[in-house]
Amino acid sequence: MNDEQLLRYSRQIMLPSMDIEGQQRLLDSHALIIGLGGLGSPVAMYLAAAGVGRLTLADFDTVDLTNLQRQIIHGNGDIGHLKVESAAQTLQALNPDVQIDTLQQRLEGEALQQAVRAADIVLDASDNFTTRFAINAACVAEQTPLVSGAAVGLDGQITVFSNDADSPCYRCLYDDMPDNGPQGSWANCSASGVLAPLVGVIGSMQALEAIKLLAGIGKPLTGRLLILDAACLEWREMRYRRDDHCPICAAAD
Repeated sequence: MNDEQLLRYSRQIMLPSMDIEGQQRLLDSHALIIGLGGLGSPVAMYLAAAGVGRLTLADFDTVDLTNLQRQIIHGNGDIGHLKVESAAQTLQALNPDVQIDTLQQRLEGEALQQAVRAADIVLDASDNFTTRFAINAACVAEQTPLVSGAAVGLDGQITVFSNDADSPCYRCLYDDMPDNGPQGSWANCSASGVLAPLVGVIGSMQALEAIKLLAGIGKPLTGRLLILDAACLEWREMRYRRDDHCPICAAAD
């Protein structure tokens, strides 16, 4: 770490649990962020600001006017441009020391597997269950930690899958495509709307959990799902365990 980095990250280094060793672990880390929308915006910005050394940004979409209400990594001048390019410019301006790689594609199949394999941690900032299930399967196969967040309307949720020998995975929590009941309300923002600061809250917490895991500090949210009702600002915690019959993580043993 050079003198400029010591100064830039000094407020983190001051934390006894972080210190120089923890900050160096961040600088040596590689995070894959899938989705550069409402969740991915604060995720990417806080990871870059905190000094995660390499970020890979994956998104196939372009910036639209309707995105700007909540996707704070993009600006009015970015409309019509690729989200990964817009995000990369913002992040480089925020912290030029961070290496930014971009993947302008819908990650799936072998491309998804390779991207997960190359990363130390994956942050799922996508907006549909098909993508989330695919990301989970790839992370289980590669034993890569996964930080999962979701937000729609006035409801948000976040959890962590460490993907070690005893960790539950996303399919342990959601057995199949939700289509009714409480789980069925998790449609995407384009169909159901979302209050702008909500994605900021959940995305910031995703970044926090990723930093804790990469730096080796604190206690991760593994096996715990935090659910936020923003209408009355109430948090609930649901604990869950590994499903011995899970078609993903049990089959990977």
